[in-house]
Amino acid sequence: MPYETDDYLSRHFQISGVDLNSKVEELSKLATPPDSPNLKLYQEMLSTVIRMAQADRNRWDAKIMLQTLREMEHAFSMLEQFKRRRKVTVFGSARTPAEHPVYQLAHELGATLARHNLMVITGAGGGIMAAAHAGAGLENSLGFNITLPFEQNANATMQGSNNLLSFHFFFLRKLFFVKEADGLVLCPGGFGTLDEALEVLTLIQTGKSPMVPVVLLDQPGGSFWTSALTFLQEQLQDNGYILPSDMRLMRLVHSAEEAAEEIAQFYRNYHSSRWLNERYVIRLNHALSEQAMQQLNLEFRDLCIHGDYQQQGHCDSELDEPELCHMTRLAFAFNGRSHGRLRELLDFTNQPHNWAENA
Repeated sequence: MPYETDDYLSRHFQISGVDLNSKVEELSKLATPPDSPNLKLYQEMLSTVIRMAQADRNRWDAKIMLQTLREMEHAFSMLEQFKRRRKVTVFGSARTPAEHPVYQLAHELGATLARHNLMVITGAGGGIMAAAHAGAGLENSLGFNITLPFEQNANATMQGSNNLLSFHFFFLRKLFFVKEADGLVLCPGGFGTLDEALEVLTLIQTGKSPMVPVVLLDQPGGSFWTSALTFLQEQLQDNGYILPSDMRLMRLVHSAEEAAEEIAQFYRNYHSSRWLNERYVIRLNHALSEQAMQQLNLEFRDLCIHGDYQQQGHCDSELDEPELCHMTRLAFAFNGRSHGRLRELLDFTNQPHNWAENA
């Protein structure tokens, strides 16, 4: 359905004599702090709701929008207190019994991630989710539960906790699983686990989600992810459905310590990234040496539409995050497509011998 502009509100003014645009501006200014950079965004949100009210097409559509807005606002508010902590989303089967080796591995994973000061996010159910939360402990756990027509209880660690969010819609729950994650660990599981694995990889591969480490965890000698990777290589990579570098978006490990180390290694130098004025900007904890920059411009030239990689300080466009102003920026005209190669570039920046102070 085509997007309708604010002319829709103007047409209403012609009929009713009420200037809704000015009412939206007035209401948004009353509700919003005077120095907020988000004022125009809130005005657009209010205008969107008004357009829907004017159309008044379907009660079910209105309920979906209301429930979506309520859940998102509540989740944003609750998660604000944890925004400066790195988090790892753990997926796996809710049906894994406590005596299974992968259950014990997930419990160890939770404890190991907590020792690295990483919070553990799961769907708050049983099996792998319960094991990871039990290992991490409540203070290092977040649960994103789903409300179902039949009784749905959170696991023992999360039940009754303020660290538990309940979602009505699966799509919102999945949004926050990825949005809040600084890393993802996938244990063996069923359709849901495979769905999450492929969706996360698709989001990263297409640039719709920030680059984060994706770790496939199985017991020593386990074949679950080995078989899956064989299928991906033989059927997707070899048939040209994905690029060979796309296989670099995930790593297979067989211990909790390896999983935690993979995530820690990813953030050894790399901090975060964003698009600024059609340039991709990577924030680094350590500047790269001149030799590393020369090597980077040779080996990763294919990622640039034009120009070279440049190291620079923060700019005025980044003043919304003043606590990150001290970091070095690696900026370039990214082609926006080769995210497997981008992961290889980040691995290059994370190697200490490429840092300026170690040159």
